[in-house]
Amino acid sequence: MTAVPLDPSVFRPEAISPEVRAFNESFMKAMASPPPPGQERGGPMAPRPKSPRATVRTVEADGRKVEVRILAPASGSPRGAYLHLHGGGLIMGSADQDDGLLERTADATGLAAVSVEYRLAPAHPYPAAWDDAEAAAVWLAENVKSEFGGEVLAIGGESAGATLAVPTLVRMRDRHGFTGFSAANLSYGNYDTSGTPSNVWNGAMGYLISTEMIRGCSDAYAPDASRRKDPDMSALYADLRDMPPALFSVGTYDPFLDDSLFLYARWIAAGNEAELAVYPGAPHAFNILGHPHAKAANAHIDAFLKAKTGG
Repeated sequence: MTAVPLDPSVFRPEAISPEVRAFNESFMKAMASPPPPGQERGGPMAPRPKSPRATVRTVEADGRKVEVRILAPASGSPRGAYLHLHGGGLIMGSADQDDGLLERTADATGLAAVSVEYRLAPAHPYPAAWDDAEAAAVWLAENVKSEFGGEVLAIGGESAGATLAVPTLVRMRDRHGFTGFSAANLSYGNYDTSGTPSNVWNGAMGYLISTEMIRGCSDAYAPDASRRKDPDMSALYADLRDMPPALFSVGTYDPFLDDSLFLYARWIAAGNEAELAVYPGAPHAFNILGHPHAKAANAHIDAFLKAKTGG
């Protein structure tokens, strides 16, 4: 028998540091009385600056066109690419919302970040975003060496981005015979649209997203409730053989905590390599909101991507 360790101490209340508790309390107060739009000056919900280094292109694969936003490393030529899928519950957000995060990752890993401007629900429900992510992945697989100087590929995203990243990998394997991604960075994704227990238990806390908000997003991108366990929509039910090494990052206060715990276990059960990073007291999107755990989590992500892609 082989023991797979999962430390229970990280889930206990005493694991949450005073600094994290103070941040969470301040965050909840800010969420309760946000400033009017356009008047945000700072804090976790302030608009994030755009990078002057970014370039935007429209690419095409399998008859589909999709816009991508590219951020190359500041120094030296890239040695490959990191396909990034942004968050936003599949109903909001854009490829330019994470420029700072992607600048950091590009510089730390030597990979050009290629963020996908996928279509959003409710105007474009499932499978629109999935199809756009697949088209970008196909284009990148076919052109990474000519466009970015090397053949190294990684994939990942936060929240809805992680939700899309796994079916993109499965589609690339099943539809295109491609298993060339070397790493998957999967941060607090929703891997079961039909719901997991933490959607309710942690969603009731109301940190950034609530149970009701999750249901609203699900209704928008998956209006046919009978399809919510479709393996292409909900990665927890997918055939996960031949997946790349994956890093699952999630906070214990995240409504999608169970999604990461469950998919981490299924990733390993399918014979793949996986790491699980659990951050005590961290809510959804903690690593892009200036949370006390953000610096360590982002450093772990960059180190994982660099190591698994041979950097």
